[in-house]
Amino acid sequence: MHELKAAEALGFTFDGRALTARTGDTVAAALLANGVQACRQTPVSGAARGPYCMMGVCFECLVVIDGVGNRQGCLVPLRDGMRIETQTGRRHPDGAKS
Repeated sequence: MHELKAAEALGFTFDGRALTARTGDTVAAALLANGVQACRQTPVSGAARGPYCMMGVCFECLVVIDGVGNRQGCLVPLRDGMRIETQTGRRHPDGAKS
């Protein structure tokens, strides 16, 4: 696997786990590149879901980013230090957790 140069690597966490990705990646691309295939659970059945269309149509990549839920990971550019979490069910109106 290709090693990322320090200048092009961004650090972020997913469910508390420290990960790295490339500058210019979206959140969903960074998760997939790190082997994360599921980033939310449906509010109806609790089934695990993950990025699918990668262009903002399917909403399967919803995640909690820095405490704000219902963010489409495929449309959000990754930033250094982002705290990304699995979205479980519906987002609560207070935005504190999924």
